[in-house]
Amino acid sequence: MKVRDSGMPHVELWNRLFDVDNILFELEINQQVSKLVEIGSGYGTFTLPASKKIAGMIYAFDVDRDMISYLDQHIELQDINNVITECRDVLEYTTGLDDNSVDYMMLFNILHDEKPEKFFDEAYRILKPDGKVGVIHWRSDIETPRGPSLSIRPRPEDVLGYVDSNMFKVHKAPLILKPYHYGMVFSKK
Repeated sequence: MKVRDSGMPHVELWNRLFDVDNILFELEINQQVSKLVEIGSGYGTFTLPASKKIAGMIYAFDVDRDMISYLDQHIELQDINNVITECRDVLEYTTGLDDNSVDYMMLFNILHDEKPEKFFDEAYRILKPDGKVGVIHWRSDIETPRGPSLSIRPRPEDVLGYVDSNMFKVHKAPLILKPYHYGMVFSKK
């Protein structure tokens, strides 16, 4: 199932909307991560740079075949060998990865889905104990050039409400990720 209101602009515009290096740094995507999952990988805006920062493999999922094809081409062009892509509806079919096998899950600009809690259910299943979930989303307190409509754009307090406190704890409180986003990190209990 495609997340509602998820139209992608042209890649050059999209990639200018993020300070990718700062986001990866602030959300602790680094050499301590051996196995990372990204849900909604899109153009690979975060996938490709993260592949150079982590110690192991990235599993990048998207429901859009064109996005996966684009990402596959850029993985090959950049001679990246630690990213596996799959066109898959993870809300319908899960990631297919083993329980307790992943260090980190990226949920970037995707929690405007009608059932955002389902992403955290899958995260809980596949993350190792103390594994992390990094979240970014478009801010709703400022004007942004993209992003879903304000009526479905989750605020940080909404995201905190999606997370079952019996399954996750806040590892890094909500922070501003200029120019247009906020982020936070949860860890599996």
